[in-house]
Amino acid sequence: MTASSPHDKAWPEIGADARVYLRPVIPANGLSLDQFELILSSSGGRATRRRVSRGDVEAGAAQAGAAARQRIAEQMARIDAAAGTICGIGLRQPRIMGVLNVTPDSFSDGGKHYDSRAAIDAGMAMHQAGAHIIDVGGVSTRPGSSAPGEAEELARVLPVIEALAPAGLILSVDTRRAAVMDAALKAGAKIINDVSALTADPASLGLAAGRAAPVILMHMQGSPESMQKAPAYGDVSLDIFDYLEARIAVCETAGIPRQRLIVDPGIGFGKTAAHNLQILRDISLFRALGCALMIGLSRKYFIARLSAGEAAEARMAGSVAGALYAISQGVQIVRVHDVRETAQAFKVWQAINSDVLDTEST
Repeated sequence: MTASSPHDKAWPEIGADARVYLRPVIPANGLSLDQFELILSSSGGRATRRRVSRGDVEAGAAQAGAAARQRIAEQMARIDAAAGTICGIGLRQPRIMGVLNVTPDSFSDGGKHYDSRAAIDAGMAMHQAGAHIIDVGGVSTRPGSSAPGEAEELARVLPVIEALAPAGLILSVDTRRAAVMDAALKAGAKIINDVSALTADPASLGLAAGRAAPVILMHMQGSPESMQKAPAYGDVSLDIFDYLEARIAVCETAGIPRQRLIVDPGIGFGKTAAHNLQILRDISLFRALGCALMIGLSRKYFIARLSAGEAAEARMAGSVAGALYAISQGVQIVRVHDVRETAQAFKVWQAINSDVLDTEST
């Protein structure tokens, strides 16, 4: 038997009730997509995983039932699709989103940029350090946090957006409120970043559908107030994939095309350290959703759990390590606090993995 035979042990029989997932196994340089992990999940049973080749996928899919064959074809097409653009930014190269919290209580930099002038200066500094997008948020989503009123959130973010947008910066607004999304877009923001994936405010889906802005859909189990109280999953990566897949379908039905959607599995939002690590190991799985892929692991607590319990501001090295792994697996946007250090690390990573190094630029 050849490795590509559908009867070979590499390719199992797919039951009628099985849900099929394909995770590309990506080498460090990200140049080849010849190996995949076939994941089969059935109700009431534990998901099975096995390594298969592209040939296995093509031959096995031809012998599968109609539903499985269609799902495999859709996922393969999305995995193989060329990278698109977001707000004119090409995604063939990894991009950096700088975190700009205009809050008194965010977990890492709460209060540092609470003053509008300080936030504006910080946004310009991030841009000059290499951030392609600046994410402006006026509400802390740290575990146990509660949101201020809408008027207070608007008072925090609008002066910053109104100052940075005319300078040519591409801004996203980190909010769960439709009214804040609307005001921020009118003030010059270009991207909506909603940790609730457009579920927290009944008006947000329609608002987003009526605008041309890209939308970041993030997975969060629970709410910031309760999300870290014993989070549990059947299979964390597959559960998140299914959730995001369903939210994409809702958005498409509402009139938001897939090309305008960015997905984020939500590291630290209703996940244990073990969950976070499994999501990272499986991060290439989310390429099969056919959307731009973003991750935000910067300074998250699980980094300290893996190390020596460092405070948030001392987790830069672990954050950069995670970001480098993420881009090696096809993540296109990394949301970070430490822009300059991440940009430097990306340049070195890209040079190592480039066929041609322009020595004059070194």
